[in-house]
Amino acid sequence: MKKRRVFALLLAVTMTVGTLAGCGGGDTAANTDGAGGSSESGGVIELTFFSADANQDDPWTDPVAEAITEATGVKLKTTRPVGGNDESEAVALMIAEQNYPDLIFAKGSAGNLIDAGVMMDMTELIEEYGPNIKKLYGDEFEKLKQSADDPAIYQLSAYAVGGEKFKHCGTAQIQWDALKANDYKLPDTLEDFEAMIKSYMEASPTTEDGLDRIGISLSASDWHWMITVGNPAGFIANGAPDNGQWIVNENNEGIYKFRSDEEREYFRWMCRMYNEGILDPDFATQTHEDYIAKLASGRVVAIFDSDWDYQDAEKVLKADGKLGATYAGIPLTMDKDTKCASLMYQGLTTGTGVGITESCKDPVAAIKFLDFLCSDEGQVLNKWGIEGVNYFVDDEGHRYRTEEEIKYSQEDQDYAKKTGVGFHNYPFPTYGDGILDPTGSTYTTTSKDAVIAEYNAEEKAACEAWGVELLVDVFPQADEFQTPDYSPLWAYAMPIEFTEITDKLDEISWSALIECITGSEADFDANYDAMIAELESTGMSEAEQMMTDIIAEKVAVVQ
Repeated sequence: MKKRRVFALLLAVTMTVGTLAGCGGGDTAANTDGAGGSSESGGVIELTFFSADANQDDPWTDPVAEAITEATGVKLKTTRPVGGNDESEAVALMIAEQNYPDLIFAKGSAGNLIDAGVMMDMTELIEEYGPNIKKLYGDEFEKLKQSADDPAIYQLSAYAVGGEKFKHCGTAQIQWDALKANDYKLPDTLEDFEAMIKSYMEASPTTEDGLDRIGISLSASDWHWMITVGNPAGFIANGAPDNGQWIVNENNEGIYKFRSDEEREYFRWMCRMYNEGILDPDFATQTHEDYIAKLASGRVVAIFDSDWDYQDAEKVLKADGKLGATYAGIPLTMDKDTKCASLMYQGLTTGTGVGITESCKDPVAAIKFLDFLCSDEGQVLNKWGIEGVNYFVDDEGHRYRTEEEIKYSQEDQDYAKKTGVGFHNYPFPTYGDGILDPTGSTYTTTSKDAVIAEYNAEEKAACEAWGVELLVDVFPQADEFQTPDYSPLWAYAMPIEFTEITDKLDEISWSALIECITGSEADFDANYDAMIAELESTGMSEAEQMMTDIIAEKVAVVQ
């Protein structure tokens, strides 16, 4: 979850020369013929789409994109935040100029667009043109509504609906070679984890290339601090699911998590790791690119991260044949009494997803396009690719991929961009892993059998050592947790006054936690107390009450 800065920048960006590239404005006339989303002449209609998370320009020319256009008559012209910035400046500029794209994924700035009256209520369009949208969301469709007081549907969800987790990176990651050196025994506590790292570094202080090993590394010089510093603290110390910077108690009260006593102890441990030289001394200043390069070199024994964030490093290691230096995701918690919630299903993630703006030149074409992506055909196309090229169908009518295709997808960093397979999944609606389509095949390429079949030698050896079929079988299972009535909190489109406070809280926490970690062990409590005092004076308690009220509003939608 990135930082969000919006209206504080509004005055400045209104003075910016020029307009936001790719935003369609003004033309609200809808084509209601619905001929596959195409114009009345049968041609292709181009809809502009702003994606807050697009990490590269999408020319919409890959084979999957072309097949989607053939099926829908719609072609997307995608724009994104420029210059490595987050979405807030771009969205603020849109609001200042009243110049919007047809479709938008605004992520954390969606609330500002909703407050400005920019987002279209898609409820009636879905009722008339969206049977596949309703089918995909099923029993969780009501969660798409903004609130009990405002039951409009402004956005779909950018995340998977239902399903199972056949693979997960856990709450911490350690190199397979280090895990093997510990006879595959999983650590029960942070101290056990620490001992594993230290013993492996003592026995093998350098890589086969002669590089000095680094015990633990993190990426904390930009927004990735939330992924490698903030998130793991909640997972490991509190046994909490992913609610961003928040934990929720048994009374559905929101708590800004760094005030937690358990997290204080987690960061005390981090401080000790830093002072003992186990934690990378450059963790707070290195660029994210430097961090990934260190992982790709095979030097870093352990990390606290998410697989989507470090997968490029693993692809390099796999291509170099260094499987032992890739990472085993483990269900690490601070002590034996804390249960890892990695496999917990938190319910449909709402509050961030694709919506249609009031400026959309053809809302019917837009909703039909989204409905196709939710259809069986659209889901298979997006996730599997082109039949006869990216996948094949066996005699029983089930889809499968060749070993060559699997290897290509695992080792080529540009596989998705070149083939289109998986490239257009996010942030559009999608079924979760393990859900079957009418043919009996899974909608995604991730099924239990497929995951097992794709295990490399290191993963197979671990399964044998643990006596399990799946690596995640050693985790606490999903049925051990209750699905809450609220969605993951980090995804909600929040009120402006709330984000104004929490942005400040996050800025304070970012720098203060780094100071707590890099300071002396003797000064740790004083540094942590100073952070809590500053958070309190900045409105932490007020934000907690606001979050508690927001949770209550969301729960009311489904109760």
